[in-house]
Amino acid sequence: MLGYWNKPEETQAALRDGWMHTGDAGYLDADGYRFVVDRIKDMIVTGGENVYSAEVENALSKHPSVAASAVIGLPDATFGEKVHAVVVLVPGAAVSDDELHAHCKELIAGYKIPRSYEFVEALPVNGAGKVLKRDLRAAHEARAEPVPGP
Repeated sequence: MLGYWNKPEETQAALRDGWMHTGDAGYLDADGYRFVVDRIKDMIVTGGENVYSAEVENALSKHPSVAASAVIGLPDATFGEKVHAVVVLVPGAAVSDDELHAHCKELIAGYKIPRSYEFVEALPVNGAGKVLKRDLRAAHEARAEPVPGP
C-alpha cells in the first residue's frame, strides 16, 4: 500500500518503519495460526480488563431475539468504561435487559457482559455494510453528562 487517497495524516499513522499498522488486535496460537479478535479502537477497558467488542457481539448474536448488535464502551466513573450493547431485535421479538444479561452470563465472563442495553431499529452502517461504531459513540457523547471524577 502506498497510502490513503488525499489523507496524508492517516497514511503517516498507518505506515511506519515500512510496516502497515492496521489497528487490528490478535494473537498467535501454539501452532502459529493468527487470529484477529477485534479492532484496537473498539476494545473496551473496564476496571483494568480488556473486553473485545466482537466477543460480546458474538455472544449476543446467539440469542434468538437478536438480529444484530454493536458493542461500545461508554464512560464510567468507577471502571473507566462500561460495556454497552446497541441491539436490533428480530422483527416481532421482545427481550429484556435481564434476559440478555442471563444469556451472556452463560457464554462470556462477567466483566464482559453489557452493563446497559439500547434497542434500536437499525445500526448505522457505511456503504459496505460495516457498522459505524464511531457514530454510536458520537451519539452518546452528544447527549451524555460529564462523568464525575474519583
